[in-house]
Amino acid sequence: MGETEGSRASWRVGVDSGGTFTDVCMFDEATGAMRVWKVSSTPDDPSRGIFEGVTEGMQECAFDAGEITYLGHGTTVATNALITHRGAKVGLITTAGFRDLLEIGRQKRPDLYDLFAEKPPVLVPRFLRREVCERMLHTGAVEAPLDEAAVREAARAFAAEGVAAVAISFLYAFVNPAHEKAAKAIVAEELPDAFICASHEIAPEFREFERLSTATVNAYLGPIMQRYIRRLTTRLGEMGLLAAPHLTQSNGGVVGFEAAAETPVRAVLSGPSTGVVAAEAIGARSGHLDVITFDMGGTSSDVALMTGGKITQTNESVVHGYPIKAPMLDIHTVGAGGGSIAAIDSGGLLKVGPQSAGADPGPVCYGKGASQPTVTDANIVLQVLNPTHLLDGRMAVRRDLALEAVARLAAELGMEPMETAQGIISVVTANMARAIRVISVQKGYDPRDYALMAFGGAGPLHAVRLAAELDIARVIVPRNPGILCAMGLLLTDLRADFSATRLIPLEAENIAAIGDAVNAVAAEAGRWFETERIAPEARRATQSVDLRYEGQNYELTVPVPAGEITAQSLKKLREDFTAAHIRMYGFAAEGERILCVTFRAEALGLVRKAELPILPLGPEDASSAVTGRREIWFPETGGFADSAIYARAALRPGMAFSGPAIIEQMDTTTLVPPGVTATVDGLENLILELPR
Repeated sequence: MGETEGSRASWRVGVDSGGTFTDVCMFDEATGAMRVWKVSSTPDDPSRGIFEGVTEGMQECAFDAGEITYLGHGTTVATNALITHRGAKVGLITTAGFRDLLEIGRQKRPDLYDLFAEKPPVLVPRFLRREVCERMLHTGAVEAPLDEAAVREAARAFAAEGVAAVAISFLYAFVNPAHEKAAKAIVAEELPDAFICASHEIAPEFREFERLSTATVNAYLGPIMQRYIRRLTTRLGEMGLLAAPHLTQSNGGVVGFEAAAETPVRAVLSGPSTGVVAAEAIGARSGHLDVITFDMGGTSSDVALMTGGKITQTNESVVHGYPIKAPMLDIHTVGAGGGSIAAIDSGGLLKVGPQSAGADPGPVCYGKGASQPTVTDANIVLQVLNPTHLLDGRMAVRRDLALEAVARLAAELGMEPMETAQGIISVVTANMARAIRVISVQKGYDPRDYALMAFGGAGPLHAVRLAAELDIARVIVPRNPGILCAMGLLLTDLRADFSATRLIPLEAENIAAIGDAVNAVAAEAGRWFETERIAPEARRATQSVDLRYEGQNYELTVPVPAGEITAQSLKKLREDFTAAHIRMYGFAAEGERILCVTFRAEALGLVRKAELPILPLGPEDASSAVTGRREIWFPETGGFADSAIYARAALRPGMAFSGPAIIEQMDTTTLVPPGVTATVDGLENLILELPR
């Protein structure tokens, strides 16, 4: 499982590489101590920032790479490549007649008649989409053999165009992949250096468009991720790392680097997924089981829903406009971060994002030559953020430059600079509120029934404003919110997911067929356990099935009861599906036939995790944690208000105080507006209570 044995091995390291900062979390297995470190990311070569961050952290903690027993890594490389459309040049081979499916998509979409809707760019231009004659039937029988000459011709045409990756997707390949396997072998002969992805390997499920989209995205990201992982592997080797490193997947689990390089589509939410895993652990440990997570970084914001202590998961999602069939935590992402640029749209109105200043040149206040104001610049102008430095003094900032940039934008809008700065905050808050409504209101959950857990470098800064927008009464800010994604890497397990589409009616006469399908995916999970050499006592496997009423277009996933499939198992599946259908759609179609569609297995390899100790509560007086005061502009007062500044490191469990106040720490700043109260719980979370 990637760990070495021996007396020297004692450190577990989590590294989260974002678009603006790279966060490092180090856990001493011997003492239980946890240390955090944060450095600027290096967008030209993210592996360099990781190397620098881990090296500085090791020097600070006085140990060497040989003492690292586990290194987990979360990255936004795949996410950012998809957002910015800087993936590889891809060629597509598909069944004759389906060349344009990638562009047509499905006609059943909410914005079908929206004349102003913006469709994401097609990842493969039409001249690189090639058809070949072949046809499988839904039974897996061959109706038309594969035209191997046409495949070879397409591959040679791709070679002439300098294609770096090839996606192959044929109809009903999830039932019989023979044609895709043959085509892949031919392409590999003609393009030995290309990244090749066949749809049955990455998404062995029905729905041809989503399977095609998933294979295409995987190919689009493949060369980018392979190059990145090669560089990072080299740097970690130069560092002296002995343990096999792991990369986070969108499902919240981790896999080895080699597997991650072959399936980059499963890592499009690699970075944010570990923050959600950490939030789940912190929520469960502190007794907050119904939570909406809010992770705001420098480039984007990610939100997810946790009900009853469990994060919602999905087997299919649309990520930045592209459908992906892969198990993932149900995280919704918007282009709203600290580096999001504020500008005027074509209608003369203020807009914020999705364009971001990133780490270089970064916000105007960084003094690296940027001229367009960002969310961070607005907070510097309002003096919500320290107007002279960030990261505990390690990064100097220029409020005068930020004020000039905001003033220029204000003049164009015909507004005052301070009102414009607050307007930037209000617009980005509205963008994030819409994202939360997607994962809550639109799925039958009322956000007022949840607490908001804020993390990421900018999350605690905007959390109370966002909670007020959604009428949420409580905000939770973990002890180290700015590095929570890195910390989550020390709280997750090895994980793999397996699936197989088999259309079987949920009826007593099909017990044997349903049992065979359940056992088939369970066997795949078993083989994975053996391949990863996971100890029997560390193995955990759960199974589920996608169900729908006959004639429906979409399914709901319900757990498969443990043990042998019996009539009682079918009854339980029917009951759970009915309950899920009522929650999602508000009704159940009693007496309608139910179909089993896709059978799934989730395999976990348990690893030792960082500990979350609960400390005893002390006195409420927090005056000893006050380090100074600062004038901060609040919309509640219509101007600057004298506000206390608290040092997060000095706040102890039990302490309490009220706003207006600012809480500063190395990795983030927390805003406590007037009327909001703050207390510190035994897990050292900040609990912010909003007035109702």
